Amino acid sequence: MLLCLSLAATAQETDPYAGYDRVTLYDSMTVHMEENGLSHYVNHQRYRVLSDAGCRDNNTIIVDYDPLSAYCEIRNVTIYRHDGTVEQAKPDVLDYPAPAHMIYWGARQKMVALGRLEIGDEVEFLTYKKGFTYALLQGEDPDAKYIPPMRGHFYDIVPFWSSQPVKEKVYQVSVLTNKNLKYQIYNGGIALNTQKEGDRTIYTFFKSDIMPLKTPRYTVANNDIEPKLIVTTAQNWEAKSMWFYGVNEDFGSFEATPEIQQKVNELLKPAKTENDSLDILTHWVADNVRYSGISMGEGEGFTLHKCEMTFRDRCGVCKDKAGMLIGMLRAAGFKAYAAMTMAGERIEDIPADQFNHCITVVQRRNGNYQLLDPTWVPGVRGELWSSAEQQQNYLMGLPNGAKLGLTPVSDPRNHYVKMTAQTQIMKNGTLKGTVTITADRQSDRAVRGVFYGFRTEWQRSVEEMLYQEYPNAKLKSVKYTSEDDYLKQPVSITYKFEIPDYATVTDDELIAVPFLANGFYTFAMRHLYYDTRLETRDYPFTDRCSRYVAITETMKVPSGYTRCSTPQSQQFVTPTISFKGGYKVGYNMVTFSENVSLGKRVYEASEWPAFRRAVLYQREYMDNPVVFLR
Repeated sequence: MLLCLSLAATAQETDPYAGYDRVTLYDSMTVHMEENGLSHYVNHQRYRVLSDAGCRDNNTIIVDYDPLSAYCEIRNVTIYRHDGTVEQAKPDVLDYPAPAHMIYWGARQKMVALGRLEIGDEVEFLTYKKGFTYALLQGEDPDAKYIPPMRGHFYDIVPFWSSQPVKEKVYQVSVLTNKNLKYQIYNGGIALNTQKEGDRTIYTFFKSDIMPLKTPRYTVANNDIEPKLIVTTAQNWEAKSMWFYGVNEDFGSFEATPEIQQKVNELLKPAKTENDSLDILTHWVADNVRYSGISMGEGEGFTLHKCEMTFRDRCGVCKDKAGMLIGMLRAAGFKAYAAMTMAGERIEDIPADQFNHCITVVQRRNGNYQLLDPTWVPGVRGELWSSAEQQQNYLMGLPNGAKLGLTPVSDPRNHYVKMTAQTQIMKNGTLKGTVTITADRQSDRAVRGVFYGFRTEWQRSVEEMLYQEYPNAKLKSVKYTSEDDYLKQPVSITYKFEIPDYATVTDDELIAVPFLANGFYTFAMRHLYYDTRLETRDYPFTDRCSRYVAITETMKVPSGYTRCSTPQSQQFVTPTISFKGGYKVGYNMVTFSENVSLGKRVYEASEWPAFRRAVLYQREYMDNPVVFLR
């Protein structure tokens, strides 16, 4: 059955879509779920191209699928030319490997080339698919590989938003009434009709006139703020948790081989405490299993690769790194399990598979559970769970089940950036000084960005940080902690330098912005890249991580200056954000200090004024100099 609530879209309706490359006139999906969970999807679409770019980018119909878990067809392709002619033919369907980067699981694409399109042309097509996104263990039934991981269950996440306008979108699902389908509409605007047909219930969700939502940079994910639908037959998170535990235990994902046991024993020789063991094993997996996904064939998907495979190949995606760590932890005597999370988006409190990332959970000897993430902590000192994942939902796969959890906020002082400087301005305006940058945890990782690349280029990369801002600078010396020692101590980089013509010097006055007030290593302070022209925000926004910035500089000037004019001191405190900055004036010198505390990763829109204020104050000190008068 094809669902089209308004098939009479006409060419005269293009005005609301000026500036867009295409408009989808209708997009309707019908889903029929069988008792065992096998689902059949029929998608019917028609779109109009509105620009040259739209003609270029939409002249091929592409359907992604994984042959291990899904079957698909492209049917009934029709082109309605803007001059009134209609072209309809049996589509010449091509089947190619899907483009891949770092993850090579054998995904494929079916596609139909439409040839040259002209502005105003419309394309209508029909696709059929059965199966699901992830492949798991298969049985003897030829359709078994298309049955979802939780046999007999169904779920779907349907965005009712788009980056291009959509005139009409319909999603219909037919399920056995005894499956007790749960559904939830988020962020409003989606209508619903239900009807009974024998032992089935048919749910039809629809929305008209979907226009793209334009949001500023660093806004939370579209799925968190725009209309979406989630449907599932799973009754609670505990059932999902126990299934995830069981499917990997049954597969034997975490069985340690003698070689793995030997490696664990070798690694833990210097360990004296429980924390030592967790730190050593987590960072060994993080640093020695490279991120590169290769398919194990049958069983790929939610099933974690066996430790033997990951240990041999020294590569895998998040689930394989997590599984490798679980196997090593168990070999060391810990109780460890896999957990699922969603990086970059919120998980709604309805038990559907809203996951894109796999992590490890270990039960400490005091009974508490601790999250570990060997995928996100390579090169991050002081962390076994990345604080770039704070305020993120997760579900542990435990034998007795678990509820949905939320990772805690990390104290911003854990992720400090501290810069101290002693500088002096000479009579000719040259600035001489020494500056030291230290940082820890997530900020440590940001500062260590200068070490990315070949080891032989480290010295040059560190030096370039000064020359990028001051091409005429003369670097006297630079010292830094080695990237190899990141687990032993926080990063520290010290520069001794001269910058000719730094200050403006006249017979009556000396004008200069202190070196650190002027902005140095700003890439370690992502908050400085926000668009502060926005006085308000309508939606929540994100930062990389909670962060604490502490800057202190004492700047001396030649004798003979009797007065000093400095920018005004600023200070404010809120429950999550604070700022304090200003100057102290001494004899022929000033001391500049600045402290910024940003206490979260995900902020509500109501917190934007305080966040913006902290950024503006920091920028004001960059833009407003100190003036010394004779």
